[in-house]
Amino acid sequence: MPEFYYAKGRISESLGYISKEMEEFESDYSEKTWSDYQSDKKLQKLMDRTVENILTALIEICGTILTQEGISCENYGDVLRRTGELFGFSEDEQETLAKLAIQRNRLAHRYLNFRWQVMKFYNDNKTLIQRLVSLILEREVKKQEGNL
Repeated sequence: MPEFYYAKGRISESLGYISKEMEEFESDYSEKTWSDYQSDKKLQKLMDRTVENILTALIEICGTILTQEGISCENYGDVLRRTGELFGFSEDEQETLAKLAIQRNRLAHRYLNFRWQVMKFYNDNKTLIQRLVSLILEREVKKQEGNL
């Protein structure tokens, strides 16, 4: 397998981006109801795009880490599942991470009937995402310090 180099600092930069997007969702959208979402098209777009950005960046980072580790994957769900495995998540947590890829696809491909369910799934599992982001950040810090 050829060596793979992601732009130096890009993972940390992307982690910062995810953190900011998650903070925005938490402060601006986490308390929104179905009624709020349904009645405001602009709010729908903002919420959808924020969650899509978070999940797309997470998949990108996880894919990069797995490539660096020489681990191949079949699809986005597999990327998130195998990253969860790499970081010691339980099998149930790995499955939940894999389901995030499905949710991302629903937003990216505009499956209109499922968008609110995506918001709910994201909101219900944001602590799992935050935990993964934190573990990846710890890994990157150790790499930069030469301890990994």
